[in-house]
Amino acid sequence: QVQLVESGGGLVQAGGSLRLSCAASGRTFSIHAMGWFRRAPGKEREFVASINWSSISTAYADSVKGRFTISRDNAKNMAYLQMNSLTPEDTAVYYCAWRRNSGNYGTREAEYADWGQGTQVTVSS
Repeated sequence: QVQLVESGGGLVQAGGSLRLSCAASGRTFSIHAMGWFRRAPGKEREFVASINWSSISTAYADSVKGRFTISRDNAKNMAYLQMNSLTPEDTAVYYCAWRRNSGNYGTREAEYADWGQGTQVTVSS
């Protein structure tokens, strides 16, 4: 099992930036993909971004393309989500997720076995 801890959330004005971090611990030695999801108030959790094991391939939700960038550092067991040009619609709890036994990125919740507790991002207008 893998434990994931997100950090970096907070309150930011529209147009601002935040960088989320995800620290992994536990059984981190296997090849895996990582992803970010979010749940806005009153909505279902949705896919935001994913990155494959080697960082060569990434995927983004249409709503964040061109504004968000996912990255990872395998040596440090870390993943990141750089969020620029934030809008109030980006307000949500952001979750880091770990896709076991697959180095390929995934866009569906069901593909991820381990989840962090989430970090709140609030964008004011």
